[in-house]
Parts: sequence; structure tokens; C-alpha cells
Amino acid sequence: MSQLSPMMQQYHEAKAVSGDALLLFRMGDFYELFYEDAKEAARLLGITVTTRDKDKGAKAVPMAGFPHHQLDAYLAKILRCGRRAAVCDQMESPAEAKGIVRREVTRIVSAGTVIDDQLLDPQASNYLAAVAFDGQAPKGNHRPLVGLAWIEVSTGEFTATAIDERRLADELSRLEPAECLVAEGSDALLPPEASDRAAITRRPTWSFGVQMAMESLRKHFGTQSLEGFGFDSSSHADALALSAAGAILGYLYETQKASLAHVDRLKPFQADSSLQIDAATWRSLEVTHTLRDGRRDGALLGVIDRTVTGAGARLLADWLRRPLTSVDAITHRQSAVAELVENASLTSTLREELRGVYDLHRLVARATTGRASPRDLASVGRTLGALPRLKAKLAGRKSERLQRLEERIDLCGDLREQLTAALVDDCPLSPREGGFIREGYSADLDECRELMAGGKQWMAAYQAKIAAESDIPSIKVGFNKVFGYYLEVTHAHQGKVPAEFIRKQTLKNAERYITSELKEYEEKVLTAEDRAFTLEYDLFSQLREATADAGKRLLATAEALAEIDALASLAELARSRGYCRPEVVDRPVLEIVAGRHPVLDLTEPEGTFVPNGVRCAGTRDEGRGTGEERQPSSPVPSPSSLLLLTGPNMAGKSTYIRQTALITLLAQIGSFVPATKATIGVADRLFARVGASDDVSRGQSTFMVEMTETARILNTATPRSLVILDEIGRGTSTYDGLSIAWAIVEHLHDVVGCRTLFATHYHELTQLAGRLPGVGNLSVAVREHDGRVVFLHQIVEGPADKSYGIHVAQLAGVPRSVNERAAAILEELEAQKADSRQPIADSSRSAVGIQMTLFETADHPLLDEIRALDIDRLAPMDAFERLRTWRQRLLAER
Repeated sequence: MSQLSPMMQQYHEAKAVSGDALLLFRMGDFYELFYEDAKEAARLLGITVTTRDKDKGAKAVPMAGFPHHQLDAYLAKILRCGRRAAVCDQMESPAEAKGIVRREVTRIVSAGTVIDDQLLDPQASNYLAAVAFDGQAPKGNHRPLVGLAWIEVSTGEFTATAIDERRLADELSRLEPAECLVAEGSDALLPPEASDRAAITRRPTWSFGVQMAMESLRKHFGTQSLEGFGFDSSSHADALALSAAGAILGYLYETQKASLAHVDRLKPFQADSSLQIDAATWRSLEVTHTLRDGRRDGALLGVIDRTVTGAGARLLADWLRRPLTSVDAITHRQSAVAELVENASLTSTLREELRGVYDLHRLVARATTGRASPRDLASVGRTLGALPRLKAKLAGRKSERLQRLEERIDLCGDLREQLTAALVDDCPLSPREGGFIREGYSADLDECRELMAGGKQWMAAYQAKIAAESDIPSIKVGFNKVFGYYLEVTHAHQGKVPAEFIRKQTLKNAERYITSELKEYEEKVLTAEDRAFTLEYDLFSQLREATADAGKRLLATAEALAEIDALASLAELARSRGYCRPEVVDRPVLEIVAGRHPVLDLTEPEGTFVPNGVRCAGTRDEGRGTGEERQPSSPVPSPSSLLLLTGPNMAGKSTYIRQTALITLLAQIGSFVPATKATIGVADRLFARVGASDDVSRGQSTFMVEMTETARILNTATPRSLVILDEIGRGTSTYDGLSIAWAIVEHLHDVVGCRTLFATHYHELTQLAGRLPGVGNLSVAVREHDGRVVFLHQIVEGPADKSYGIHVAQLAGVPRSVNERAAAILEELEAQKADSRQPIADSSRSAVGIQMTLFETADHPLLDEIRALDIDRLAPMDAFERLRTWRQRLLAER
């Protein structure tokens, strides 16, 4: 180390605190990387590697760099590659430095800690999550818990909870964190999908310590206890939640190296307070991103989002992630939407005013961390300027929610006046560019600017004063680079020159002089630029500090503005698309009249989408399925609890069941829904097993994935859940698939009793409607005309009579010869089936469930012996002997 230059010693000191991050070392107008960082940066960023100290040959240090003004662009590339970057800045100007310029690592930027607009999607949250695994063995029937916390660093939103370990994948799927913290050695416990979407950062185990977490959280929030935030430190679950939250806070202090005053509260999250949606359902329903290409456009969020601010868009997405389960809370939000729907003029005015509002959440975050630019502060000022009109428009509204939002808008008049008076209309991005403080705000700054401009006013006034005092009307004030400022007097007036004038230069026709006053002015001019920069930066720092001091008031206002935007967005959607206000009830019912798929209704040509209704009700109104067999519920209320939907492929079965799930989801965020009338019973869980997908990288076939997801539904659905299933059993042989689908229908009907829509190609299942009182048949209407098939996309009562698979193959472009051969084979198979067809045996029901057989079997003499057997009096050895004898007899009959 002693052999290194002072600057390279400085580099190594900075690298020691940067960990595994790429160190961006500021040198003049460039950020440089050295050693292995330089080589990796060249590969990731496409920049050229050169060497430092080329005369050292093999010992020359590899280096690569880029201009300092391109920092944000290169940070974005580094983050996209899954790496972190440490920014080491110059803390003083080279002109002021005594020796080597002082440098410090000012921040470590990772995927979950960015706060700069250029690195963020304004419409999407950028979460940093932490998972704390439970080191204690679960007691009794309790499942292992995990602590889960997440923060949006750019807004200060901070949440923590403890959940069943089995639900971790679901929560991470909905959160979609950009980065996830986990203790070293515990990353293998994360769901495999976690690393597909998030950068996994391994942290020391001690950073998840509960006591350390509680201490750091109390210190940060300035409290003696965390109970005021809703956490009980004596609760094991809350301790896990706080452990994860503490790990996040410690990581932020380590990487941000700045104030985190905008993180002013920690919110507990109760998972049961929102509609639970597992990871598979979230993907299948394409709530926030499409399955095919992961885009927002084409997903539910993309088509319903009519927000005009980034904060409103993020809040609307959060509502979709956390649909409500309280009827009162849903109705409360609905009422606000309804008032805005009814008052189109108010909605239009609010939306227009909101277009002039900037992202206060993220602006405050940058102000409190010391990274706000002059343009950021000007945006805060302009936003505050729009608030009086917004607040006035909300005054006197009927909806309690709108009233509360109006009350929460803090005009922050003192800050608004300060920012408006201080800042010009078009501020630069960097304070180093200068020129952003308005003229007239600071007399000292105005003087410096006048001096920088050449001091024309001062010069004219001084020249007039000297001319009057000396009686030399032709005297002139001038300037050159050699002598600076001077007074020039012609030879004709030499006798009038005052004694205090000091001769500096003799010319052919004149003499040049200076005065102490002129010399003093010259000093001011020569230092004016530096003084102007310092003054302007000091004024900027005061404004930034004033904004940070008003952070809590600004954040409360920001939350109100985001909610107003989200509510107005739902109102605009409802009004423009003809949505209705659903009646939301606390019973497991589902009645939709002329419902439409919210995505296809918007993306298909106008008037082409065919509306369809649904009528369904759960068989139980309390309790939940546990996986144990129960007595069939009787009588079962009408309408049916489980609807079997049959019909040809491409006819719209999947669209119909997805549509029902999405309408329920919309209703539970407080939105109006695409239907003419709807009664929606609040669901506690929403399950969708739709589509087929392999997971080859994890050794799971399509059928295995299908069965895993189905098993989860059967084991966790409750009577208040909504389940949609599409083509269960198609991934295996026909009889295996039919048997599994049959048993699933029985379980959902008899054991769970929840609302279920089951689309299937197994027409044999339609017979269950006559045997299970809660099962009903629906089908997709088809019209045949001149040998052609027309899919009407209408859902009608009763089972389908044909599958029309060959017609679908024809539409798909399968060669004519193949279709003709398929038709011939089908005709032959149907003839054989008609000859051998037997009615499916009736089922006998016992007290513990249902037993059904698919096929009649010939009776066998052994059956009489088995029936006559008195099991209660049969000794174990006798039983074994009888089994051995029966087996031998059966083998002999082969």
C-alpha cells in the first residue's frame, strides 16, 4: 500500500467500504474503474479498458471510465446487469484542495435503493424486500413463519409482516421486489422464483438480529417502543417482522449514507385483511403483466389505468395487489368513485389539475437524502401552487372519503411562497449549473451577478461621479487583462487629476490611473463568480432543507393526491366504458348480468365482445375446508356452487371464467365493473388454474405443475373462496385425467363448498349435475350452417353435445387431408363407443363422502366371500392367510 500513489491509496480505501459493488471513482470530469472492476465494466457496459502507468508493463493497472455527466445512464446499465455500484465523489474542488482532492463514497446504488427519476419507472413501485427465516421449530400444528418487510426507498413507504412460509412465494410474486435481502446461508430457502425477478443480496446473519433490529428501528423513529406502530415485541411473529425491517434499515444506512427522514413510519400488514392471491393465479390472470411477454400493456392494470400521475398509477397497482375483504372498506371507496362518476365535470377538473402535479413522494425523498436538484425543488413549488384549486374543488363533497382527502391536503403556503419567490421557472438539473435563483431574491447574489456581467451600471455611475468631482467630463473607466480596471484621462486635463489617483500607464495621448475604490471593485469582480456560486448553492441548500423539514406535511399531501388520482381514474374508466356499481355483500354469492372481460372489452373492436352472465353461490357460509371429508351439505342453495362449463376450444370458455375472476377482483378494490348489474360476495381467496406450463429448469412437467397448483387449491380453499379451473387433467392419459377431474369436482362440492367455475373438455363430467345437487352445467353456444361451425361466444345452460375439435383444426390451417382423415377416424370411434357404451354407475354415498365408479365390472365369486367376512372377529394371521389364498386364485385365473 505504501508503494501506491496517494490517489490510488485513496482508491483502495474507498474500495474497502464498497464491498462487491463496482467502484466508480471520480477523477476530474470522469468516473474511473480500476483493476477487475474495469474489466467487468468493459464487458457489462461496452467501454474500453486502458492501463494506468503503462511503463510498469505487466504490473500496469487496468482502467476504464466514462464522462461524469453520463453517470445515470451507466448506473442504469449496471443495475440491469444485476450488479451494484459505489459512487465515490470529489468532496471539494481541486482549486480549494490542499494536496490531493478529498473523496468519499457518497452512496452505494443497488436495484432496490435507487431514488433518481432517471433510474425509476414513474408508474411502478421499486421495492427493496427482506426475508427473515424463523430459526425456531414450529410448535404443534403451527406452520413455520417468515418475517417479510419491504420498502419503497423513493417514497418512504415501509411495511413489515410475518406470514406462513408457504405463502412467501405468493407475496413476493405480488410485490415483485427489485432486490431482496436475505441472511447468508438462507438464500437457498427462498422460493426458486424469487431470484428470477429480484437481485438477491446476501447479508451477514447478525444484521437480522431481533434485538439489533428493534434498537435501530426505535432510534430511527425516535421512539422508546414500536407498539405505537402496531408491533408487539413480545410476539414471535412480530419479532420476525421487525427482524426483516431492521435488516432493511441497516442496509439503507450502510448504502445511502444520507438522512432517511422521509421514512417516517413502519406499517404492519395483516395478510388476512386483503384478498389472498397465490403466485400461479397472479400470473394466470395477468393482473399487472402479460404472460407472453411480461408487458404492462394488455394486462388488467394496463387497460384500467386512467391515472394522470405516477403516484396515482402506483397506488392503483397497489390496490390490485391488495384487494379489500371488508365490505365497509369496499363500500367506502365505491362511494367516492360513485360521486366522481355522477359528477363528470368535477372529475374532469380534478384530473386536469392533477396533470400539473409532480411526484411529491419521490421529490421529498430526494430532498431529505440531500439529492434533490433545483428542478426538483421548482417541481415541489409548482405542485404546491396547484393545491388551492384542487382543495377548493373537493370542498363540500358528499362522500366521506373525498371529505377526508380534502382535509389531508396541506397547502404548505409558507414553503410554496419561499420556493416560488426563490426559483426561476426553468431550473437546471444540477446546482453547479447556476442561474436558478430568481433575480431580486438575494441582494448579495444580484450584486455578484452584476459584477459578473461586467458591472455596467456601477461603471457608469462611478464614471459620472468621478467626472463631476474632478471636473474632467471626458474621463473614462476601462479594463484590460494586464492592468485590470483603470481611469483614462487625456493630456489636456492632466492638471485636474486628483491627488488620490495612482498613475499606472502612460499613453501617447492619455494617462491611465487607478483608485483604491476602483481597485476594491476590481477585487469584487474577480471573485464574483466564485462568490455567486457559493451564495447560490447556500440559498439552494436552505431551500432543500426547508423542503425536507416540511417532509411529513408534504408526504401526507402526496398520499391524498395519489388517492384522488386513483379514484378519479376508476371513475373515468366506469363512465367511459359503461361500468356498473356492484353490490358487494358478505355472503358467498356471485351474480353478474351481461358481464364483459375488462381487457378484451377494451382491446377488441367496439361492439364485438359478447357479454355473458353468471349465477353462483357457495354451499356454506362459514368455516373452511381442511382437507378432511365431511357430510355433504343439504339442502344446497340454488344457484349452483360449482358450474361445469363445456364447449369447443376457441369458443370462449377460458375467457368467460377469467372474466368472472377479474370482475370479482375489480369489485374488491372498490371499482365499478364491466356489467349491467352485479352482486359480488366478498372472497377471501382467489384461485385460478388456467393454462399449461412446464417448469423444466426445476424438473417439473406440465402435468406436475398442474397437479401441484391444484393440490394447493384443494388444501387451502375455503367456503368463501372463488376458484376457476380450466381443463384440469389434460396433461395425462384420458382415463387418468377424467378420474382426477371427477374427484376434484367431488371434493370442491362436498368438502370445500366454494364458488367454482370449472371449464373442461371431459363431457363425462356433465353427468355430475344430475348426481351432485350443487353442480350445474353451462356450455358455449355453437351454430352449424352448411357444414360450417359458428362460435356464438354465448354461455347457455346445459352441457355441450360436441367438441368440434376437427373444426378448430380446420380453422387453425391443418391440411385438408389430415382433417378428412381425422373425421373418418372420429366417426369410427364414435360408432365403437356407441356399441359398448354403458351408463356410468350411480354412486353410493356414505357418511364420510362419495364413492363413484366410472365403469361397470363383472361380479366375481371372491366378492361374495369378502362381503361375508366378519372383519371385527378376524385375527391378523387369518386375514393374511385369506389374502394369500385369494391372490393365488386370482393369479391362477389369468
